[in-house]
Amino acid sequence: MEHGTSGMLLGALIFLIAAVTAAPLARRFGLGVAVGYLAAGVVVGPHVLKLFGDTASILHVAEIGVVMLLFLIGLELRVERLIALRRLVVGLGGLQIALTALALTPALLAFGYSPRAALAVGIALAFSGTAFALQVLEERGHLNRSYGEKTFSTLLAQDIAVVPALALVPILGGGAAEGGWLDALTAIGIGAGALALIVLAGRYLLDPMFRLLAGVGAREVMTAAALLVVLGAAEVASLAGLSMAMGAFLAGVLLAGSSFRHELEANVEPFRGLLIALFFMGIGMTIDLGVIAAHWPRLALGAAIYLTLKVAVAATLARLFGASLGDALRVGALLAAAGEFAFVLIPLILANGLIQPASASMLSALAAISLVVAPLLIRLAEWAADRTEPKRVAPVEDFSDAKGQVLVVGFGRVGQIAAQLLLAEGVETTLIDANPERVAQAARFGFKVYYGDGCRLDVLRAAGAGDARAILVCVDNVDATQRIVEMIKESFPLSELVVKAYDRGHALDLYGLGVENVVRETFESALVLGRQALEAVGVDPERAAEIEADVRRRDAQRLEIQRVDGITAGRHLSYTNRPTPEPLSMPKRKGGKIDEDAMAKAPTAEASA
Repeated sequence: MEHGTSGMLLGALIFLIAAVTAAPLARRFGLGVAVGYLAAGVVVGPHVLKLFGDTASILHVAEIGVVMLLFLIGLELRVERLIALRRLVVGLGGLQIALTALALTPALLAFGYSPRAALAVGIALAFSGTAFALQVLEERGHLNRSYGEKTFSTLLAQDIAVVPALALVPILGGGAAEGGWLDALTAIGIGAGALALIVLAGRYLLDPMFRLLAGVGAREVMTAAALLVVLGAAEVASLAGLSMAMGAFLAGVLLAGSSFRHELEANVEPFRGLLIALFFMGIGMTIDLGVIAAHWPRLALGAAIYLTLKVAVAATLARLFGASLGDALRVGALLAAAGEFAFVLIPLILANGLIQPASASMLSALAAISLVVAPLLIRLAEWAADRTEPKRVAPVEDFSDAKGQVLVVGFGRVGQIAAQLLLAEGVETTLIDANPERVAQAARFGFKVYYGDGCRLDVLRAAGAGDARAILVCVDNVDATQRIVEMIKESFPLSELVVKAYDRGHALDLYGLGVENVVRETFESALVLGRQALEAVGVDPERAAEIEADVRRRDAQRLEIQRVDGITAGRHLSYTNRPTPEPLSMPKRKGGKIDEDAMAKAPTAEASA
């Protein structure tokens, strides 16, 4: 027992050493971290150093990383946006799977596969690498761009197609000839039932559960609950024959509008990163260098044909669905690599007698090679995409005459109004923005706005951040705001920071970075809106102002509590539309009826109870 525990610990140590070594080296050589993890897997795997032997078990555990990645992406999507993507999911995604499988089938026939085997293998290789593509999109911050949405929609369609693919392989193998179609329909029905179960649980059970657990006040309980939701949804989907990632993604979508969303995201994120690293290492461990060395001409030709066909099909479909040529190339490159599901389907195809063990090894090697080559292909596609798109001449970053007591980073809708107060008082102010069109537009309205990316330290120095008494950060991107604040805190600690926050969760993150002057972009306007609504229904302006001040005070108190105890704390300070045992704030004067006639006709509380 002690020996087994020691072996598990040693395996974890090897994995961690490989991860912390591979990622920086890959970055240093200009490669993605995924390639570093793949290379580390090859080195520590059963074919080189032989530090690990059971790659199947490692891959099974590591798949949880992909599950958590899909859950976190689901948290960023609301059901409404998912519905808006239905045309891309059904149309673009469905056609990509079908047409890629059909395009690969003749090529596989040419390599000597039987028609049934060629179709089965074509389906397996039509799937794309979800973890790989989404990792690239997340690193770039392009998940919400047009080509990012098309890529994501296709990957989501592939997750849905898992059940039909699993049902089809035995039919092609002839092992389920009599009841094949009945079995397929049964599998689809079970899958639909599992999805319905996840939807019902997500809509009616999860929020009350998190509300109950938040009252315990123990952070580890919330972490355990977050993992329970992710793994529980994944397991329900898996038992029904669906992709585990599909179940977790759906659970994330259902919780996207929950008040516990940020808490869940913070609790799951650390596990996701480590398990994604383990997943790519597991893929690397499956790469048999002996097989590649023995058959490298055939594998090189096969990989070239495979990647070319997948890029051509995906890029053509992306163009048909409205993508520019550059974006179509990006979509094609991101979907080119083989998917995680190929490593599940290829053994299933072997088990059903459609291919021989040697062919299964070759196909697994081909799938792994496509993942290794994919980063280079993506960079090549990006290079080609840049040359197909018209170049915009960006303004020169010239800060030679920049001076001021205050530096405003971001001249959008908030930065423009904030600058008005400074300019009205005659405070010397330097304005910078990374959007060349906004810089040109500001010039037409009489503003001198310097072009520059506030995420770059050299730009901040050149713009006078070192001499500024105060720096206002008013950019619209949450991640960019975080990076700018961290740089300013480290490099310009004497400058006073005033930062615009997107929402309450973002504000708490900024407080955690040591920023004291945080302003939520919609808070003040929402208070004015509410006060004017009170006055519109007949509330005395003085009383409306008192209520506004009371809400402002309660919100400040709630923020102070949340800075210590997390975003779920301090809910007792908020007014809600649910009945409470006693009023949270006693009115200072007796209220009057808004409309005497309407009030006379209105039912009493007893009558309506």
